[in-house]
Amino acid sequence: MEHNARDGSPKLVEECTLPLTGRRCVNRVVTDLAVLDVTDQGLRLVELAPGVDPRRLRERTAATVLVLDR
Repeated sequence: MEHNARDGSPKLVEECTLPLTGRRCVNRVVTDLAVLDVTDQGLRLVELAPGVDPRRLRERTAATVLVLDR
């Protein structure tokens, strides 16, 4: 999916404001910027797209992004 909406707003947010059809049914999100695992502490970075750095990813995400040392 695209990481941000057409207007630039983040699609990945701390809390969903839309009606939910299922809770805790997503474990991994793949966007044009990164691959992220969904955890209780926030989104954990698995892999960045080429040319994307963690700072840019955090700037374009409204949810907490955990970047662990590799």
